[in-house]
Amino acid sequence: MIRAFVAADLDDATRSALAVQQFLLPLPRREPVETLHLTLTFLGEVPERQLEQVHEALSDLRLPAFSLSLSGLDMFGGDRPRLVFARVVPDAPLLRLQRKVEGAARRAGVQTGARRFVPHITLGRFRPPGPEAAMRLERAVVDQGGFRAGPVPVREIILFESTRLRDAVRYSALARYPLV
Repeated sequence: MIRAFVAADLDDATRSALAVQQFLLPLPRREPVETLHLTLTFLGEVPERQLEQVHEALSDLRLPAFSLSLSGLDMFGGDRPRLVFARVVPDAPLLRLQRKVEGAARRAGVQTGARRFVPHITLGRFRPPGPEAAMRLERAVVDQGGFRAGPVPVREIILFESTRLRDAVRYSALARYPLV
């Protein structure tokens, strides 16, 4: 079984802008800047043969390259935040790409889940902090709410393997699919 996902990578300028945001936030744990990405579809634990079928389905996609934009910061977890992210503007080319990628995975037999796609780039993950730390984090996210970045070129999508290590996660590109 291989833990995998399909994502769009980021250019250096966007990574730098996001690194500044990470620095400005009192994040208990930051995602490494070099691993920042936009997940299009999380595949989960997939048998190798099925992952080959996903690869074949993704190889058949013919979609145009486009640019995306980032607009603001937010948190998942409500009163007990567990993740801070940069919002990605959900424009038509991005949503079309995500639907096609998810459809390719489903045709290969992967159950991608029923979660609604919320385009975002994770800046930090952590256990829910105590009330005081959560309030400080929420205030910082609101203060940085005017964050904007882009255009971010999307010229390819990548099939990644996600390997859990003791204190981190390592992402390895398994295949790249150019957008035309």
